[in-house]
Amino acid sequence: MSEQLKFIVEHLNKDPFKKSFNLITFDSLEPMQLLQILNDVLAEIDPKQALDIREEMPEQTIKRICALLGMLKYKPPGNLSDVSIFRQGLVAGRKPVVHPILHWLLQRLPELKKRAYLARFLVKLEVPADFLLDDVITDTSHQYEELVEGFKTYHKECELLRNSGFSTPEIRRDISAMEDEKDQLIKRVERLKKRVESVSNHQRMLEQARQLRVENEREESLTHQKQEQKNQLFQAEQRLQRSHQQLKDLRQAAADANPESLMKRLEEEIKINSYMVSEKLPKELEGTRRTVQYLQKIASEPAMGQADLQELEDKIKEVDSQINLLIEKRMMRSNPMDDKLTLYRQQVSIIIRRKESKAEELQEAREELAVAERELKQRSSQAQASEGGEVIRGDEMKRLVVKLRSKGTVYKKQRQEIAELKAEYGVLQRTEEILKQRHETVQQKLQTVEAEKGISGYSTTQEELERVSAIKSELDEKKGRTLDDMSEMVKQLNSMIVEKKSALAPIITELRSLRQRCQELSQEYEDKKAQYESCTAGLESNRSKLEQEVKALMGETAQEENRYHYINSMSEITEMQIQRAAEERKAYVSSGPQERKKTIREVYMKNISEQELLGKKLREKQKMVRESHSDNMEQMKMWRDLEQLMECKRQCFIRAQSQASIGQVIQEGGEDRLVL
Repeated sequence: MSEQLKFIVEHLNKDPFKKSFNLITFDSLEPMQLLQILNDVLAEIDPKQALDIREEMPEQTIKRICALLGMLKYKPPGNLSDVSIFRQGLVAGRKPVVHPILHWLLQRLPELKKRAYLARFLVKLEVPADFLLDDVITDTSHQYEELVEGFKTYHKECELLRNSGFSTPEIRRDISAMEDEKDQLIKRVERLKKRVESVSNHQRMLEQARQLRVENEREESLTHQKQEQKNQLFQAEQRLQRSHQQLKDLRQAAADANPESLMKRLEEEIKINSYMVSEKLPKELEGTRRTVQYLQKIASEPAMGQADLQELEDKIKEVDSQINLLIEKRMMRSNPMDDKLTLYRQQVSIIIRRKESKAEELQEAREELAVAERELKQRSSQAQASEGGEVIRGDEMKRLVVKLRSKGTVYKKQRQEIAELKAEYGVLQRTEEILKQRHETVQQKLQTVEAEKGISGYSTTQEELERVSAIKSELDEKKGRTLDDMSEMVKQLNSMIVEKKSALAPIITELRSLRQRCQELSQEYEDKKAQYESCTAGLESNRSKLEQEVKALMGETAQEENRYHYINSMSEITEMQIQRAAEERKAYVSSGPQERKKTIREVYMKNISEQELLGKKLREKQKMVRESHSDNMEQMKMWRDLEQLMECKRQCFIRAQSQASIGQVIQEGGEDRLVL
């Protein structure tokens, strides 16, 4: 339990909660405060839960929390498996109920966030069967299911894209780099055009260069065609050789074969195939079906987290241990000497296992052969598509191998030279770094020694002197000064150095005394700082205790106020209900008919009688419609026939009018004549 509390407090003090709890303060929280913390954690998982539970009824709060925990698939511990006990503990804000929930939620916070997000779009709506008779509701339900499936596919594609390694900034950088290269190429082409325009007869030269490029391309295409024809010729020769070899093999097989060997071979193949079809393949098919059913069952269930998988693995281990115990018990109970058929059963089982293993080896060999044949066909088709023919074999392949070996030796030599140069470069670079580090360490040591001796800056002064001497030597070389002038300059410089040292001596002694004083003040400062920090820590602890007491009292005050308002409102509602019941009783008991008509009972009775009369009329109307349905349908059919007949007459009349306008038809002696 202490580990659980430590885990909860540690995670509540981190982002995004940023609480300031310790084990004592968290353990001393009131039930209402503990429920508010639980609600805050649930609000981090589902933002819709961000509420103040003091502004909500306790029944609604518990109902909302239980619904969300059920959606997140939270399972209470073994001692709280009863739902009523769990709900009572949650209503009361008991620690044995709330602490395991917080521990479970904080352990799986990212996973539960994802589950809560998906649950908003993957909740299956249970529509009653009576409502599904309506076409609009049925279509809406189908449309909703299609949208859910579409969301699943889009979410999977989104996850795949996130995990694929493609990032938008990299693609944008590539696009910008390609655009920069494009701009550079355009600028280069423009510069070349400007350079070419200054040359005389540049158009004629460009035309000749274009013709040369066309001829080169044509030469390359002809060379490619020639190579393709050579490859085709070589492949035809290879096919001819293979055909001759196949013919030779077939003739040899036909010469060696006799009817008895052929029949024996066919019988063996029939036995193998019949065993595969009747015994092995049905078992594999049944096993595959069971696997598919099991996978479909798993796919239909919601997504499982790491904790659920761990729980299933524990159950599997328990079941395996139970199975092993049962097997051991059975082996201990059964006496192999009593059973005379045990030896034969073992032999049969060994033979069956060997038979199955050989069948599996045969099937694997056939599958490998089929895979090799498919790969050979694929490689041949790829070679034909790329080179215009099949794979190169024979002497040409040997020549290519020799050529590749020679190139490989040259490549290895050059690679070895590059490696040696890189190694030498690395050694030189490392030597340079070591020398630089040594120089820096020597400089630092020199500075520390100067600081200890109280002559800081001596080396820099010496370097300055060296620089001055170098400048002086250059000037001497340029101006041709004599040795006396140089010695005089050295004397002057030495005197200047002596003066500087004498001027710096009192400052250095003063600096030493000041450093000692600084050390004493630093020690005093550290002592005062420690006293201040200890005093501050004590005051801070007292202040935190007082703040916690104030918060607890304020929480109790708010809780009592809520309770007072709740009881007050409930009492008012109860008084109104009592008053309404008294008025109803008074009106019901009164002898006046007008007063009795005002009662709710009379109003409801009147509405019930009206609805019963309306239902009776509707049933009579339904009965009349059912009785006259067949007559009405027959009458409607007659009207449709009449409508068709009138339409036919109208068409005939229109045709007669059109014929009359063209001419007149006269019938005489069995002949028809048209008179225009």
